[in-house]
Amino acid sequence: MEFHFEPQSIPDVLLVTHGVVRDQRGFFLESFREEPFLKHGLPRFVQDNHAKSTRGVLRGLHYQLRPAAIAKLVRCLRGRIFDVAVDIRRGSAYYGRWVGMGLTEDDCRMLYVPEGFAHGYCVLSDEAEVFYKTTGYYSPAHDRGFRWNDPEVKIQWPFAEPILSSKDANAPQLKDAENNFE
Repeated sequence: MEFHFEPQSIPDVLLVTHGVVRDQRGFFLESFREEPFLKHGLPRFVQDNHAKSTRGVLRGLHYQLRPAAIAKLVRCLRGRIFDVAVDIRRGSAYYGRWVGMGLTEDDCRMLYVPEGFAHGYCVLSDEAEVFYKTTGYYSPAHDRGFRWNDPEVKIQWPFAEPILSSKDANAPQLKDAENNFE
């Protein structure tokens, strides 16, 4: 099956699509094959994560500092989410800008979020399961984030009052967040 890598309004963020064979039994797809990703210039993935959340939960905006920075390949396995990537590379022409899109279990699309981007999503369906690959291992010492509703970034989330962890509710604004991406 062929993979397609479509640059978004911030060109380093990619929408990844691929063939899906559907029939009366359901569907089959290859959700990942290393060779086309490497040929397209993407890094190797080393860890898989799986999260389940209920409607209105917002997770993010998260990133890891260098030298433990990671890229993510995000897919919604069940339900619907609104997925967001924010460029936090100081000096980038896209600094503080964001890309957001719906991902669903039916469309089987994936969003590639490179290093130097914060990532977050909110759940639009009653429940959702999100699966994502990372290019590095989780490092609590390098884990950082900034506020989901930062007034300078102006993400248009589908919920005005999402369900947040205390960590996400108390995150600083992007201008005050620790960030070593240049």
